[in-house]
Amino acid sequence: MADLFYQLLRNRLGYERFAVRGSDIGAGVGKELARSYPEAVIGLHLSGSNPYIYQLPGDLSEAEARFAEDAQTFMQQEGAYALLQSTKPQTPAVGLNDSPAGLAAWIVEKFRRWSDCGGEVESRFTKEELLTNLTLYWATETIHSSMRVYYESAHGWSPNAGRRVEVPTGMAMLPKDIAVAPREWEAREYNLTHYTVLPRGGHFAEWEEPERLAEDIRSFFRTFR
Repeated sequence: MADLFYQLLRNRLGYERFAVRGSDIGAGVGKELARSYPEAVIGLHLSGSNPYIYQLPGDLSEAEARFAEDAQTFMQQEGAYALLQSTKPQTPAVGLNDSPAGLAAWIVEKFRRWSDCGGEVESRFTKEELLTNLTLYWATETIHSSMRVYYESAHGWSPNAGRRVEVPTGMAMLPKDIAVAPREWEAREYNLTHYTVLPRGGHFAEWEEPERLAEDIRSFFRTFR
């Protein structure tokens, strides 16, 4: 995905340098862009933290230890979907692609659980917004590919694996996201020059808090003028 975006931006659109913003899977793509093409990426702005922790450093701060514990709790209580999509993505995809009710249940549960809605999903997203999102999956039959990216990520290999991101990086954390890492944790992996915790919001940063997020993006990239 990172290579495709680079080819689009550089060879098709003619941008020699560009800024990158991403969250969730997009954060992974942005990270790979910054590691593969650092000369082209002006800066990298991300939200959220990866809760899939496989090896912990031996010098965790108190805040990092709490984050690691929270991430482990998330994986135990909420991570079954990711394990299924990383190992047998076609099994649930076939059923969800055949059932509008099943598709809605699978997706809306994540909006309810991962957003800053206090259990009332329509306090954050209107029914029309939720149905529009579901219709995009249904009409294009793309629940399959959205799940397969988990499998491909788990079974693929990057030549940049383990390499620190040296491109200047900004982080905007939202307090109700699935995993909120402290500054020092992110600084282990990124050249972290900007770190903000927004006053509210969950996993769907661009949708839940568009104005606050846009201002944080502007604040970060103003430093490159």
